[in-house]
Amino acid sequence: QVQLVESGGGLVQAGGSLTLSCAASPSIFSIYAMGWYRQAPGKQREFVAQIILSGGSTAYADSVKGRFTISRDYANNTVFLQMNSLKSEDTAVYYCQATVLPYDYWGQGTQVTVSS
Repeated sequence: QVQLVESGGGLVQAGGSLTLSCAASPSIFSIYAMGWYRQAPGKQREFVAQIILSGGSTAYADSVKGRFTISRDYANNTVFLQMNSLKSEDTAVYYCQATVLPYDYWGQGTQVTVSS
């Protein structure tokens, strides 16, 4: 079993920055990939970013490319999502996701609100 706990959400002004954290337990060493998804009010959950933990290959949704960065910290069993140049359309609940093939695990989500 993999438990994922997101943190770092909050209120930020447009143009500002915020960093989300996803702590995995018991460790991230057994996880193939981790990613971030988000769900805005009235919309479907959408892919944001993914990192392959062994090697660090990353992928991003076009809507966040160049503004968001996903990274990993093995020592603290944590994956981060650094969000820069935030826009009002980034407002959503952000969910951490982990892949341990063939299974997926999800965190409970953290709210990010971007004000104008």
